[in-house]
Amino acid sequence: MASSLHYLFLCSFLIISSSTAQTSFRPKALLLNVTKDPSTLQYVTRINQRTPLVPVSLTLDLGGQFLWANCQTGYVSSTYLPARCRSAQCSLAKATACTTECLGPPKPGCNNNTCALMPDNSVTRVATIGDLGSDRVAIQSTDGRNPGRVAVVPNLLFVCGSALDGLAAGVMGMAGLGRTRISLPSQFSSAFSFPRIFAICLSSSSNSPGVIFFGNGPYRFLLNTEASSNLIYTPLIKNPVSTASAYTQGDASSEYFIGVKSIKINQEVVPINKTLLTINREGFGGTKISTVNPYTVLHTSIYKAILKAFAKALSGVPRVASVSPFGLCFNSTSLGSTRVGPAVPQIDLVLQNKDVFWRIFGANSMVQVSVDVLCLGFVDGGVDVRTSIVIGGHQIEDNLLQFDLARSRLGFSSSLLFQQTTCANFNFTLSA
Repeated sequence: MASSLHYLFLCSFLIISSSTAQTSFRPKALLLNVTKDPSTLQYVTRINQRTPLVPVSLTLDLGGQFLWANCQTGYVSSTYLPARCRSAQCSLAKATACTTECLGPPKPGCNNNTCALMPDNSVTRVATIGDLGSDRVAIQSTDGRNPGRVAVVPNLLFVCGSALDGLAAGVMGMAGLGRTRISLPSQFSSAFSFPRIFAICLSSSSNSPGVIFFGNGPYRFLLNTEASSNLIYTPLIKNPVSTASAYTQGDASSEYFIGVKSIKINQEVVPINKTLLTINREGFGGTKISTVNPYTVLHTSIYKAILKAFAKALSGVPRVASVSPFGLCFNSTSLGSTRVGPAVPQIDLVLQNKDVFWRIFGANSMVQVSVDVLCLGFVDGGVDVRTSIVIGGHQIEDNLLQFDLARSRLGFSSSLLFQQTTCANFNFTLSA
């Protein structure tokens, strides 16, 4: 077992700035495509890592602390470097553990005197322990319209992990975009000195990829749509207690929380216990955004209130038997269609005031489970959920979400279908 290979002790580190990429090419923004896996509904991206470069498929974890990848099978690279205990890299990663004895010859993921972190499989909620190291990563730049020249980060920090159960076929780890100093957005912005901003636009199709932008806009899609031109902004809230599967006491959460104050369906306020919308001192409650949960997960009392209100607003439409994991389903032949999906009541997540709200239309609220059955795409999380509202992947597809880490704010577009485009409409053809 991995734990038998490690002797852990607490260390005290100074926090310092990260090193920059040693390259003359300084892109203003970077680009990754992201594909929806039809079997698991996970969002999968791919980076080119190591020397020689190898494509590595990774499940996207919006709130993940860092990139972690399997080093146990076939990891060969002439540029891999372990992060030695008490080094600048370990300080940047806030590592408090150290591998002092590794049974076997030195290799990626097995080096003595290397600091260790806890890579988290947030799909199965299983955390292991793994060594921190760095290696070369090549990623395409972008002008916001097309991919451009390839940029190289010679020493991108990542962690060797092994908890691959539950991840999509072919995936070798997870790409963490969370609020840490060694997440991908932080490392890319540090490497190339562009703003600590990134944006995700997830495609609802398994056949056409969506896109992740690292850096500021423009974010231009086909039909010459600038998707960030009408963003609505709301503060990002820090949860003072980590929401990871395993963490060190005192760690804050790396996930992205927003301040939902109330919920409306067809302009009518849904009666819910508002104390559930606030993060308490133990880190419970509140609202976060997740790319790991395929559908929005709600505290039982909020779930029941929303289903009751939604069913009331659609009382004239025939209901059908529920289809797991959903609790409210309708005969879709009795529903009309609009530019933004099935003609169903709008759901508003009201934010810092009544004039700022995230409106969820039918394309994001409803799930087509069979030819003539549509279900409300929300899931009952139980009464003991850590977070009261987890906004899942289906609800953010074909929405542009911009995370501005420097200003600690989220910009959101609502459905791009209103602008007659989708997240699958970025032109991945190389620019001239």
